[in-house]
Amino acid sequence: MAILMKGAPVAAAINDRTRQDCAYLRSQGVIPTLALVRVGENDADVYYERAAMKRCESVGVETRNIILRESASEEELIAALRDLNEDRTVHGVLLFRPLPKHMDDARVRNTLSPEKDVDGITEASLGGIFTGSGVGYAPCTARSVMEILDYYGAQLEGARAVVLGRSLVVGKPVSQLLMARNATVTVCHRRTRELKEELRRADIIVAAAGSRGSVTIGHVCPGQVIVDVGINTDENGRMVGDVDFEDVEPFVSAITPVPGGVGAVTTSVLASHTVAAAKARWARGL
Repeated sequence: MAILMKGAPVAAAINDRTRQDCAYLRSQGVIPTLALVRVGENDADVYYERAAMKRCESVGVETRNIILRESASEEELIAALRDLNEDRTVHGVLLFRPLPKHMDDARVRNTLSPEKDVDGITEASLGGIFTGSGVGYAPCTARSVMEILDYYGAQLEGARAVVLGRSLVVGKPVSQLLMARNATVTVCHRRTRELKEELRRADIIVAAAGSRGSVTIGHVCPGQVIVDVGINTDENGRMVGDVDFEDVEPFVSAITPVPGGVGAVTTSVLASHTVAAAKARWARGL
């Protein structure tokens, strides 16, 4: 039976570190603050917003909500982001996406200052991951994958890792984070030839294709570590990942559940990024 890499203890460990850092900053007169910027009333956004606020409150991070109507103009949103860039009391900004169709996503997200981009959505932040410059922060989901692997003691140095998925939210950034830890990384996708063989050669699989059943028993081998980032719904309305968990779990050495895996860690990473941004600003005397 595989080790079940649950997200809850990983989140708790991150929260403990964040709480200590936050307490120290507050003792120095710095109150780490996260602004959550939402356009409209999308149910998923509202749910995550509440979860993020609850997590931030638990570790001592203040939150501020900026909510625009669904019909708000692109210029209104950009103006709000520019105001937050200049606000010295705000250290991190989370912009909920996707944006309404009448807005230019690239133009809007790149308005945000990389030093406040705590979910890695700007091109400058993503460029920082690829160059190792330290500019900005990795997307919270990608960082959560790394936190889980570290917490459960996965050997990354020299490991063969396969990332299934090439999105800017998970696939591409997590591949860079793995390479920075000296893993040998292959990025695969739905059009990869001999996908089954590529996955079976891996020591670590990060499944982030966004499609249920992307990884089945025929794709895995004994001893593998699997991180399932997928969030899908099965025919019974249950939340499931990209991995066929029931079939795969008995054959691998470790696997994350869905739900209760990667998703349980993201708000903790978000809070930790906000505190890190506050600490960096304070260290510069700003």
